[in-house]
Amino acid sequence: MRDFRKYEVWQLSHQLVLEIYTISKLFPKEEQFTITSQLRRACTSIPTNISEGCGRASDKEFNHFLNIALGSACETEYLLMLCQDLNLINETDSVQLFEKINHIKSKIYKLKQKINLH
Repeated sequence: MRDFRKYEVWQLSHQLVLEIYTISKLFPKEEQFTITSQLRRACTSIPTNISEGCGRASDKEFNHFLNIALGSACETEYLLMLCQDLNLINETDSVQLFEKINHIKSKIYKLKQKINLH
């Protein structure tokens, strides 16, 4: 069994979740059950699926959960674009968040490649 806490991509995605929770606290109340909730669910799904995949018995199963995490990262990226377009996050925050989500996507992809070589 793998220890998900040892994976840098899990650590980075966990930190992203904490940042998004902090930033989304500032969103208007009317967005609480819409974009705020969806953004939080999408970003939380990234480290959650990495964690779940680590608990699986085979590389094939782990890869499956990395695919789900990658999809959630793409969903998070879109929702951040939407938040930027709706002026829910400022330019500085959005640039940093886009850099982080793209770095996470790259790390997931590289981990998938590494696993598929075995």
